[in-house]
Amino acid sequence: MFRPVFAAVAAVLCVAAATPAAAAPTVYPLTLENCGATVTIPRAPQRAVGLGQNSAEILLLLGLKDRMAATAFWPSAVLPELAKDNARVKLLTVEFPTFESLLAEEPDFVAAALPSLMGPGSKVAKREDFEKVGIPAYLSPSTCLSTAGAKDVYGSRDTLWNPGLLYREIDELARIFDVADRGQALIADLKAREAAVRALTRPDGAPLRYLFWFSSPSPSADAYLGGRNSASGAIAAMLGGTNAITADAEWPTLGWEGIIAANPDVIVVAALDRNRWALDRPDAKIRFLTTDPAVSQMPAVARNAIVVMDGQAMNPTVRTLYGAEQVARQLKEKGLLK
Repeated sequence: MFRPVFAAVAAVLCVAAATPAAAAPTVYPLTLENCGATVTIPRAPQRAVGLGQNSAEILLLLGLKDRMAATAFWPSAVLPELAKDNARVKLLTVEFPTFESLLAEEPDFVAAALPSLMGPGSKVAKREDFEKVGIPAYLSPSTCLSTAGAKDVYGSRDTLWNPGLLYREIDELARIFDVADRGQALIADLKAREAAVRALTRPDGAPLRYLFWFSSPSPSADAYLGGRNSASGAIAAMLGGTNAITADAEWPTLGWEGIIAANPDVIVVAALDRNRWALDRPDAKIRFLTTDPAVSQMPAVARNAIVVMDGQAMNPTVRTLYGAEQVARQLKEKGLLK
């Protein structure tokens, strides 16, 4: 589903690799401010761990497969264009790895995608755990959220996520590995795609209200939704609309009575490969939406304003822009965008 997009990215990176570097080489030691911490990289990493799908895929997109010791935590399958390179990198687990399994790979750098993988309440390790063993650790700027008073490690976001955070992450990771030219090539491609999505309009000019449903443990359980200021909210904004969910939490949960009351114009259901919960699969979500006696009466369901998007795009990741493209393509087919 992403093949044309990432084929284009790969072509851009190939051109960048074949021409003289436009960016200055990295001077080590390199010191960065990262999520309230100072991280110093003594030299270009040679045995990096991509802790989380987004971190791993960015490193692969930057052509760093030969400098990756391992990856872990994959909610979705790797992008098809990266499958060959990814197969050369050791997979620790698609779930949460142990800190001991990470250390066994003797990493000289760890890039983490989520605070649940490297944060105060992490199930894997805290930043200071890596500091104690002398391993520079970097957390995605997109997930540096306030967890004060939050019910989970994902925290809340008081301003709308924007792709600038993703571009910063790509630039910083590229500089850490001394491949800044590749980073700039990837950023240029993503910015062009973002502009194309933002140029789309509604035929009647009225903004659409979107609901982004990530998953639910069961049909009777509360649904995990994309919060107001999350990457899902950013996708809604790129498409000229708004998020029907107003909670600041990154992943609020809501019962179906509340979802019916929110009355979205479009329901975006996530496609997940992890197969952890009964409603991870998009067909299971759509079956519930269209057969439940109450939910099936929602105007969005009755109008078949239901679209499917890669679940990883609902996280603030390199896939978010392509998730916006997925939604836009389906809405154009339904006549809701032009």
